[in-house]
Amino acid sequence: MKKLILTATVFLIVAACKTNPFTGKSTLNFYPNSQIFPMAFAQYDSFLTENKVVTGTSEAQMITKVGQRIASAAERWLDANGYPGYLKEYKWEYNLVNDETVNAWCMPGGKIVFYTGILPITQTETGVAVVMGHEVAHALADHGAQRMSAGMVQQIGAVAGNVAIKDPEKRNMFNQAYGLGSTVGVMLPFSRSHETEADRIGLQIMAIAGYNPDEAAELWKRMKANAGGEAPPEFMSTHPSNDTRISNLTAWAPAAKQEAAKYGVTSFK
Repeated sequence: MKKLILTATVFLIVAACKTNPFTGKSTLNFYPNSQIFPMAFAQYDSFLTENKVVTGTSEAQMITKVGQRIASAAERWLDANGYPGYLKEYKWEYNLVNDETVNAWCMPGGKIVFYTGILPITQTETGVAVVMGHEVAHALADHGAQRMSAGMVQQIGAVAGNVAIKDPEKRNMFNQAYGLGSTVGVMLPFSRSHETEADRIGLQIMAIAGYNPDEAAELWKRMKANAGGEAPPEFMSTHPSNDTRISNLTAWAPAAKQEAAKYGVTSFK
């Protein structure tokens, strides 16, 4: 049984590799778009019916405008780099929800929500573009499907351990150690790597869309000030620290401008 589980796991991992067009790296993804997108779209629609969607305001219109510009920039990059049709199954949608939470998120397939609570931090259209680029990047890189796939591997590992260990006391010790070790040592770093990847891809796309990538670090300085120093240690978090993000975004901004110049974009909002 243990050998069967191990063999099945290896087969799934090998069979489920998909190339990230922005990094050229193989990624773990068990879920094709045809499977995960309909689930995400249904969940998104359900969320909208249960929350107060803001429509008709200048802020709501800005969210849609920025989202469309960022998605168009992503498509330009993909078409120019050998991935025509990459977005054919995506159904982009951008909604502003009345909620004081300082957050925005994106579901697989391009379903994006901004909470009104983040707008005092974004401050401007360019600030919105920083967040939008990051969220669109999550969708482009299939991060949702990758997290689900990693969760499946984590579960398979737990099952394999419980099958292999017969002694109840040792099995209990394994479960405690495996739960903590796989979370802190694997799942949290995996999540942080996605956030960092989305920061970098998003910075590039927002620049191609005509938004100043220098503003990304400035937004995260405001995020840091808003947090007031209340954040878990980076190794215990799903996200990089604010200081890490500020440092990264500052270092990457010149390259994002150079990438935008390839598309004739040399001045920014």
